[in-house]
Amino acid sequence: METPAFPPPKDGQEAEILARLTSIRDQLLLMKRDRTKYIRSQDVMLLYDQVVEQVRLVNEIRKGENDKAENRLDRVLESCLQLLSLFFMTIGRTTEAPAAYALTSTIKRLLDHLSESRIYSGKDLDSMAHTISDLDRILKNSNSLHSPYLVELLAKRQELCKAGLEGLKKELGELEEPLRSTHEKLISILRSMSLANTKSKFSSTEVQRLQAQAKEIDETRVDGNFVNSEGKVLNGSAKVSVLLEKCIQWSEIVLEKKGVIPENFRPKYEILMGIRNDLEKLSITQAWSLRETDLYDYQRELDKIDESRINGNWLDEDGQPAELYVQRTLLYLIRRSYGYIYYLMISSEPVSEALLPIYNQLQTLKRCLNEVKNSGGVTSVRELYPYSMKLHSIDNMRTDGKFMVGDDIPEGQGSVSGLLAECFELSYELRVAAEESEEKEEQ
Repeated sequence: METPAFPPPKDGQEAEILARLTSIRDQLLLMKRDRTKYIRSQDVMLLYDQVVEQVRLVNEIRKGENDKAENRLDRVLESCLQLLSLFFMTIGRTTEAPAAYALTSTIKRLLDHLSESRIYSGKDLDSMAHTISDLDRILKNSNSLHSPYLVELLAKRQELCKAGLEGLKKELGELEEPLRSTHEKLISILRSMSLANTKSKFSSTEVQRLQAQAKEIDETRVDGNFVNSEGKVLNGSAKVSVLLEKCIQWSEIVLEKKGVIPENFRPKYEILMGIRNDLEKLSITQAWSLRETDLYDYQRELDKIDESRINGNWLDEDGQPAELYVQRTLLYLIRRSYGYIYYLMISSEPVSEALLPIYNQLQTLKRCLNEVKNSGGVTSVRELYPYSMKLHSIDNMRTDGKFMVGDDIPEGQGSVSGLLAECFELSYELRVAAEESEEKEEQ
């Protein structure tokens, strides 16, 4: 991931483009770090247009050179596109093509890891299949809005994701129906053990309980095979048996090591633990604390550690490969972290960060009003006063029907206004029901 590790371009024109892109990337990084003001659409679009122009120039220079080796220009361009993609999410333009770039990067990473580990279930693939389908719609509607060079680049990345997904789906399809639930249960046990292994306080009891579940599944086999009621070996029995044995073996290793990582791999482990824990907190509080551009630093650190592997494993300072326990523990943390990044990206709201405080308040109000409605409503109109006062105070923030920040009209006006209208409607329904109830009592 370190750009100095890649050679500078030999072509003079490419060197000029690299200089311009480096300057743009630095501006994007400065804007990302500035917490004194919210990110404005016009500032992002200015830099976006500059990057798109550089993409056009690169395509013209390299026309017909499909097998050209990557150089520093490619890496800096990738950083610019990744940052811009996260900026589009931050300003609420989540349904436009540039926002798809970071998502395709993360999906591709996850698919590569699933393919490498062979530890995945149908649920893992269903979510990504749904996201890829959404990205297809975004790309189809982007031709008139965004540069054809960018749309073409995204379409190629999208195809890579689709191909990886179809390959994994095909493997799962080879499992006969009764075995799929067993396979999914084993995946869950394996991941739960890996989670227990990376907790700050190791619990042997928790791992032993999971190990017992795996052994219960082992006892259902006949002569080492999974069979149906007629005694016939089920399709995919060998594959699930390998997973089961891996599960039991991993439980024994984890119980032996008790969460202790050797000193020579401790620094990597602590970095990955820090990233995993930070992302876990963000996944709980994202509505109030996440700025999507923050994900860039986590991605870069993860990519750097992931790409430092030699033949799938890490080497210590003496060139010795990590033992199986260390390798699997570090890989679990990396994959878990990429999973959190993916979740945070797909959870990004189509609202600018400038309007997020209002949007989040309305989300909370809507939940409260729905809970009141589902629990039987209110006994008097007076009980609705706190909700009504809050809704009217938010409504009064609008100028000519828009939520303004200074002279700016941030993205996501429709989403916030729609949510406000839903809250008013819920409040009105509760009010009418309360008035009718009061009238009946008086009569």
